[in-house]
Amino acid sequence: MRTASLRAPSRFLSSLLIAALALLALPRAAQAWWDAGWTLRKSLTIDTSATGAAIADPVGGTTVLVRLHDGNFRFAAAQDGGDDLRFVAADDKTLLPYHIEKYDAVLNEAFVWVRLPDVPPGAKATFWLYYGNNGGKAAKGEDAKASYDADTVLVYHFAGHGAPPSDYSAAGNNAQTAGLPSDGSMIGGGLRFDGKSVVSIPATASLAWADGAALTWSAWVKPGTIEPSAVVFSRWDGSRAFLIGFDNGAPYVEVTGAGGTQRSAVAAKVTVNTWHHLAVTAGGGKLTLYLDGDPYATLAAAVPVLNTLCFLGGNGPGGTVGVARGQTDFTGELDELEISKVARPAGFIKFAALSQGGGDRAAKLVALGDDEQPTNWLSWLKTGYFGVIISSLTVDGWVVIGILMIMSAISWVVMINKVSYLNGISRGNALFLREWKHVATDLTVLDDANADQAKSLGGRVDAAGQKAMRSSSVYRIYHIGAEEIRLRRNAESGKKALSSRSIQAIRASLDGGLVRETQKLNRLIVLLTIAISGGPFLGLLGTVVGVMITFAAVAAAGEVNVNAIAPGIAAALLATVAGLAVAIPALFGYNYIVTRIKDATSDMHVFIDEFVTKMAEFYSGKNE
Repeated sequence: MRTASLRAPSRFLSSLLIAALALLALPRAAQAWWDAGWTLRKSLTIDTSATGAAIADPVGGTTVLVRLHDGNFRFAAAQDGGDDLRFVAADDKTLLPYHIEKYDAVLNEAFVWVRLPDVPPGAKATFWLYYGNNGGKAAKGEDAKASYDADTVLVYHFAGHGAPPSDYSAAGNNAQTAGLPSDGSMIGGGLRFDGKSVVSIPATASLAWADGAALTWSAWVKPGTIEPSAVVFSRWDGSRAFLIGFDNGAPYVEVTGAGGTQRSAVAAKVTVNTWHHLAVTAGGGKLTLYLDGDPYATLAAAVPVLNTLCFLGGNGPGGTVGVARGQTDFTGELDELEISKVARPAGFIKFAALSQGGGDRAAKLVALGDDEQPTNWLSWLKTGYFGVIISSLTVDGWVVIGILMIMSAISWVVMINKVSYLNGISRGNALFLREWKHVATDLTVLDDANADQAKSLGGRVDAAGQKAMRSSSVYRIYHIGAEEIRLRRNAESGKKALSSRSIQAIRASLDGGLVRETQKLNRLIVLLTIAISGGPFLGLLGTVVGVMITFAAVAAAGEVNVNAIAPGIAAALLATVAGLAVAIPALFGYNYIVTRIKDATSDMHVFIDEFVTKMAEFYSGKNE
């Protein structure tokens, strides 16, 4: 039968519609997220494995430089000055200390130093950078003093242009003199030395060195000329001294103590006017000089007792002995000076050189992932361009969208209820028509004066089946016909034949039942047509009013600013989008439901014709 062939795909489509609605209604499961107030995050992967920076030596806890630029960071989504930056450990719970050396939202460049509790050698480690606080009022989270461990006693970024360098460590060893600033240095600002000026660092308890003390000194250095015994860092106390410099382009470390003056052996020379990471570690009666993260030279000597001023760029006033030995002041640039009171491991030195050096090697060591957003719908609505549009909506836009949301909710309720109702009719019709085929050949069951016999189709359908068939529109029409025949059979007491007028009357009753069933099927469908035709026009009205308000604001301001009017126009267009979002699903649902209604109506028409024909054939012209 035609209706039976349509029933299976109809049931499938209706189930698919209900499943789609359920998926839209349920929020997506949110993955781990440190704080819902932050709408964006990106992973930062530290890779010391063979595929990354290939650091096999232990690194330990360190402070890593994170370079941000417009290729890996959305400055427009962060707060001014980077106040909403937060760095979180791999557990997505523990905040990591950090501080910002430079944050320029105009040039889209930032240098951020983050404290990592432990960096495993030869492996990968991940932590998170969060930003995009949707409240826009996140307090500054940086803490420079906590960004370095207790063994770090001096850190100069040289970020203060023309001011004495400030110490970013907890020791507070600020410089006494400013020196010559250098813009666009290795990392942000730096110092420039002209062979005459020096920068003095005060003598403090944290910078005091005992005999044979352990220490680590590191900095980025760019020699400007080839000079004999050019001094980059010096510390003198009479006949005792500790020097770091370049001798005709070759880095050296020199110690003067009880055993006389000892200088590291000369190895390969560096190229002038290029940046190099220079580091010296002392401990265990040995000094190790590192160049660009790799061991360069060693010296079997110990650090002498020193608790005097330190000087950058030359010998300073206390270095008269050095001057007599032909030592000269340094010409070139210096950046990122760090001094610790422990001998850092080789992996620590290499990590610093690679991570701070930039370029491909730094990119392999510190890799920034793509932006991620929370996966729940509420957070998604607050992020990105959609969040900007929502925040720019005016009152009239909210009113229009509110009305459209109500219309959308009503249309969805109508569609869901109507599809559910049609599914019930389809199931009931299928059950009834399957049993009716057996009754249609012999209508004797309708002769019984007992109405229950007719309802059960002569006992073929039990009580549960009758309950299931109550949702069948065809069964309800059959019940009207059966009742009409039963009443006439009782009134005419014994006559089997029905007159033509009786058959016409019964046909009229069946047609009346058809009309009432059709009205039930079409009830509330008009709400879908209203949504289809009225939604886009209402959305267009909201858009026109929103654009009018936006241009009125431009006229009042007296100037055209694209950045100011663009969000308003985008928000105004959202009303049209909302109107289409109401109309399109309603249109699809309407067409689907109307097709199902036509099928159900056809079933009833076919059954009435068949019922009247069988009735006329069975009851015409014969008497008992």
